[in-house]
Amino acid sequence: MTLNARTPLTEVAVAVGDALRRHGIRGVLTGGACACLHSHGEYVSRDVDDVLPTDTPLAELDAAMAGIRFRRDGNRYLHPRCRFFVEFPAGPLAIGQDSSPRPVLIRRGAHRTLSLSATDACRDRLAAFYHWGDRQALKVAVQIACANRVGIQRIRSWSADEGATAGFEEFLAAVKAAHRS
Repeated sequence: MTLNARTPLTEVAVAVGDALRRHGIRGVLTGGACACLHSHGEYVSRDVDDVLPTDTPLAELDAAMAGIRFRRDGNRYLHPRCRFFVEFPAGPLAIGQDSSPRPVLIRRGAHRTLSLSATDACRDRLAAFYHWGDRQALKVAVQIACANRVGIQRIRSWSADEGATAGFEEFLAAVKAAHRS
């Protein structure tokens, strides 16, 4: 896949994941690009975040990224023509206190990547709402829930474990209101 200034974020995200996979690196798409993917473009991010195993050698990561023309610049990877940058937040992969998210395989043509599921992407956004009061993250969680079949009972149980029952009720009311309108 050739990346350029017009390549959509979701295609960049899948190209990055595919490059990692081809180099034997198990990256999982998270964050804003994952939210963009699961909200069907309703949410827009400026970067791609993949969480890697903590023992991933930097030289292997650099080689994987170079294969799709991204070069490391500090803690980011930049592409000469692509408008999005790539970051690799510190692992291990977790959502709030839950360290057992269940990644799913996303395909775009011949390319594929591991990503948080729609349910886990929703929980990821809700974690920002619950813990930091991020109202934009609540809005994105609602967009994800409206665009996909998400495990509401799993989200409810996880929310209770996070001590955010009231936040979950606000999320659920917002989802219901969005479905009505």
